[in-house]
Amino acid sequence: MPDPTNHNGGYGEDDDEDEEVDDTGYRTVKDAVLFAIDVSKTMLKDPPPSDSKKADHDKPAVAALKCAYTLMQQRIISNPNDMMGVLLFGTEKSRFQDEDEHSRGLSYPHCYLLTDLEVPAAADVKRLKSLVEDEDEAADLLKPSDEEVSMANVLFCANQIFTTKAPNFSSRRLFLVTDNDDPHSADKSLRSAAAVRAKDLYDLGVTIELFPISHSDHAFDRSTFYDDIIYSSTPADPDAPVPVTTAAKASSGENGISLLQSLLSNIASKAAPRRALFSNLAFEIAPGVKISVKGFILLKRQEPVRSSFIYIGGEQPQIAKGVSTLTAEDTARTVEKADVRKAYKFGGETITFKEEEMKAMRNFGDPVLRIIGFKPLSALPTWANHKPSTFIYPSEEDFVGSSRVFSALQQKLLKDQKMGLAWFIPRRNAIPTLAAIIPGAEQLSKEGVQTMPAGLWIRPLPCADDVRFPPDVNVVRATDDLIDMIRVVVQQLQLPGGVYDPQKHSNPALQWFYRILQALALEEELPEKPDDKTIPRYRQIDKRAGQYVIEWGQELEKQHIEYQRHNAGTTTATGAAKRGTTTNSASRGDGSKKPKTANGGVPATTNGALSDADMKSKYENDTVSKLTVAVLKEWLSSKGLKPTSKKADLVDQVTSYFETKMEE
Repeated sequence: MPDPTNHNGGYGEDDDEDEEVDDTGYRTVKDAVLFAIDVSKTMLKDPPPSDSKKADHDKPAVAALKCAYTLMQQRIISNPNDMMGVLLFGTEKSRFQDEDEHSRGLSYPHCYLLTDLEVPAAADVKRLKSLVEDEDEAADLLKPSDEEVSMANVLFCANQIFTTKAPNFSSRRLFLVTDNDDPHSADKSLRSAAAVRAKDLYDLGVTIELFPISHSDHAFDRSTFYDDIIYSSTPADPDAPVPVTTAAKASSGENGISLLQSLLSNIASKAAPRRALFSNLAFEIAPGVKISVKGFILLKRQEPVRSSFIYIGGEQPQIAKGVSTLTAEDTARTVEKADVRKAYKFGGETITFKEEEMKAMRNFGDPVLRIIGFKPLSALPTWANHKPSTFIYPSEEDFVGSSRVFSALQQKLLKDQKMGLAWFIPRRNAIPTLAAIIPGAEQLSKEGVQTMPAGLWIRPLPCADDVRFPPDVNVVRATDDLIDMIRVVVQQLQLPGGVYDPQKHSNPALQWFYRILQALALEEELPEKPDDKTIPRYRQIDKRAGQYVIEWGQELEKQHIEYQRHNAGTTTATGAAKRGTTTNSASRGDGSKKPKTANGGVPATTNGALSDADMKSKYENDTVSKLTVAVLKEWLSSKGLKPTSKKADLVDQVTSYFETKMEE
């Protein structure tokens, strides 16, 4: 399964009947996606033979079907309320929704609705799976027509599907996969009709996303036909930036990227999540100067979202409906909502408040983002970052001209390296905060595709109680020789390109969670272990940097001994003696107290450290947490592990050490 980070591509308004709010308080919008896959003779040609593992092995049409199957497979779990359908065009057979045998193909010839636009069920996923795995069934269905299909007819068919199945969805998208960049090249009337149908989809609020396929002997040219079909803005959110989709090139030789991976990468970029935190917030730049903005969470940790509880104790899994009742603790009688009062203790007395009074106390004014001043960006310290930042983008719905004013402010702040200080209330009843408004420049990939739009970031500033500074400690600076040696180690362990891209690395725990749900929903065998691609490649690391690490460790040990020899007998800033100058009181025989051991008696080894057998015994008995911090740190250091400062983390390190040993 791909990384289930797909969200909704469009954003609904506050009064949209299909808009929901999840358990985290973010707005979610139901998404309707229709795959339109071209089934032509060129789309069914086998890729050129190649011995490379990265070469294409699937026909372009089959690869597109696999892409649709993979996307449906993940969305049936991660987005259970979204709709998805698959439409094939250019086929010899024709089928549309509820047509009978006699009228089949009369409405939309050479258009075959493989799966209707509905919430995917397990049967739909199995149907697509059997189609991409059964070559005979695929060959029978994916038979191209001798006649050229009308693109106006295809777009009108998609229009009918969206109108009948998802009339109120704010996010409706048509994924068009084709390699024909110039249909109806000799017929201007058909080209004009297709442009009219595309305009109808645009007016209906449907976004057409083009996934062009280039062949080794012909590069896809958007300008010949599709520049008049594909619009550059999203109808559901005309202010949001839409990156241009590059052509998915078929691989040729060892340097190519497989067609399926290119399609999945492009589809994933279009289905990337953007959580709407607030919509049409008043942005007051100066007294009397207001614009409206929308806020999004662009960077957010992906976690399993529980939309419902499933009971699997019966013959088939069923959705469980929970019912909660508020009861009195002493009498166990049912408490009505009207009987519940909220109270606070002041001066030893309990003071109750009505619901209206509670709302009045929580009301700090209407939601607003109000600039109260400007400061240089250099005045913002790096440690003033304790909450996720919010990305804002202009909206023309409440104030016409917001985009121009917003763009002028963003460019001016970026040019002068300034930031704005603002009073920020994101939602009603939200706690107001002081925030920094930081300009963000547009970021493009090497291919020229937009990876981060230009805009402004709202970073909440910490209060005095939120700031914690580390205590002053004596830091021993490493020598230049050690720094030069560790620099070589770091250079050997750099990633390709020197940049870490989190979008290319899936969360293994999240993937495992969705893989189990997928197996339960599709009645498949449960997997035995997760596929964790984040595990370091230890052999490659040892091959590239192992010898440098050993040499650095030897040099560090030598300089540590030299440092102890030169600083013997000195004391630290707190007056405590150096660790190398302490004397074991037990060896002096002066009757002083013996050192306390982990088991309360004689140390397990001659030097007072806990032995491996004793530590393993405590791990098996789940009593590692009863050991002292000093014992845990000493044992971890003996294993070459760097101990942390907190006891809970030390216990986790010991537990992870033995779990890893057991797996090996």
